[in-house]
Amino acid sequence: MLLVFLGAAAVCLVPWIVYLAHTLPDHFDTGQWRTAWVGFDVGLVCCFAAAAWLGLRRRRSAVPLLAATAALLVCDGWFDVVLDWSSPDRWTSLALAVFAEVPIAVFLLMAARRLLTGDLRMRALTLRDIEIHSDPRHHQVLRELPATDAELTGRFGAGAVTLLGTLAEAGYVRRHRDGRWRTVPQSVREPRPEDFDEADQRRVADYLDAKYGREIELLTWAARHRDEFGPWGKAHRGLAWLTEPELRHLEAEYQDLVARYCRLRRDPVPEAREVTVRLYAFPVPGA
Repeated sequence: MLLVFLGAAAVCLVPWIVYLAHTLPDHFDTGQWRTAWVGFDVGLVCCFAAAAWLGLRRRRSAVPLLAATAALLVCDGWFDVVLDWSSPDRWTSLALAVFAEVPIAVFLLMAARRLLTGDLRMRALTLRDIEIHSDPRHHQVLRELPATDAELTGRFGAGAVTLLGTLAEAGYVRRHRDGRWRTVPQSVREPRPEDFDEADQRRVADYLDAKYGREIELLTWAARHRDEFGPWGKAHRGLAWLTEPELRHLEAEYQDLVARYCRLRRDPVPEAREVTVRLYAFPVPGA
């Protein structure tokens, strides 16, 4: 219904635009000119302020506000340029539109996309990732973050600095301005062994086998303890007839959703718990 409405609105606007183009005068005197533009700018300021407040809290409701603010900026630039084109201020209006209003609008739209998806780009798993995942010491360090060098050294000894260096070079952790190390959310695409050199294929296959073995153990444990989770346990299953491109689109949407929640906050809060989330999609056996 929505798509029909949008399509009908676009079609109906075409003759209206043609009508306006032939009937509107080139010049028109109006009252309340100052009120119109001051009111427009007040609305623009309110949009900026509300979007900043929601963005700081990484609320998804900031996305439509950022988009609306970007649209208002483009409208501001359009009307400034068009209405000043026959006046001495036209070059000032054009410069503001090209170098300020439109770039800021693009920046706001990009920020809206980051809030919506987390801007967590998927990358391929590498042999270095396998080395890191196969070393339990790296997992121990990651589970203690956020923490400072001194705190980690006190817990793990001098070797913690070397472990942090390895994780930082691989993009798993980053030290922030407060001196504390924090994890960097990862979106790693599972590889196929044949994507690697022949000498490394066996190693990659063994890693994937061990990974799925741990996944089976984790799911088995979760199924046995499902009554103990209370509101912290969620499970949903479904069947759908999908084409391969539709399945890829489902995976992309899932990745965007998880990425957004991974970037919801930098540090855990007292009421938060670490939650494991999985998506498995595969053909029904025998289908």
